[in-house]
Amino acid sequence: MAARFKMSRKGVGELLRSPGVEADMLRRAELIKSAAVAIAPVGGPGDPHAGAYKDSFKTSSRKRGGRRKDRATATVTNTSYYARWVEYGSERVAAHHVLLRAAESGGD
Repeated sequence: MAARFKMSRKGVGELLRSPGVEADMLRRAELIKSAAVAIAPVGGPGDPHAGAYKDSFKTSSRKRGGRRKDRATATVTNTSYYARWVEYGSERVAAHHVLLRAAESGGD
């Protein structure tokens, strides 16, 4: 006979605020960052910023998710001033979607 399961909203909330979940979110963010660095464009020999985009990926974690802004989250960002154009492209540059493709890898 199968046991019945009753979800506790309070328990789920405690879980989503826990240091363990925050640590796992940061671990996954680090994996996504590694994937992004691996596929990031570097630029050609005449590029004055060759490798700057690749070296500008950062991860962070904090509690800011959910309705009460107290749930564990982690983010991967690129601090390069031109990261937006690398990711989304422009009328002269094709989009590379580096973070999108890295995030699609799922962090595992």
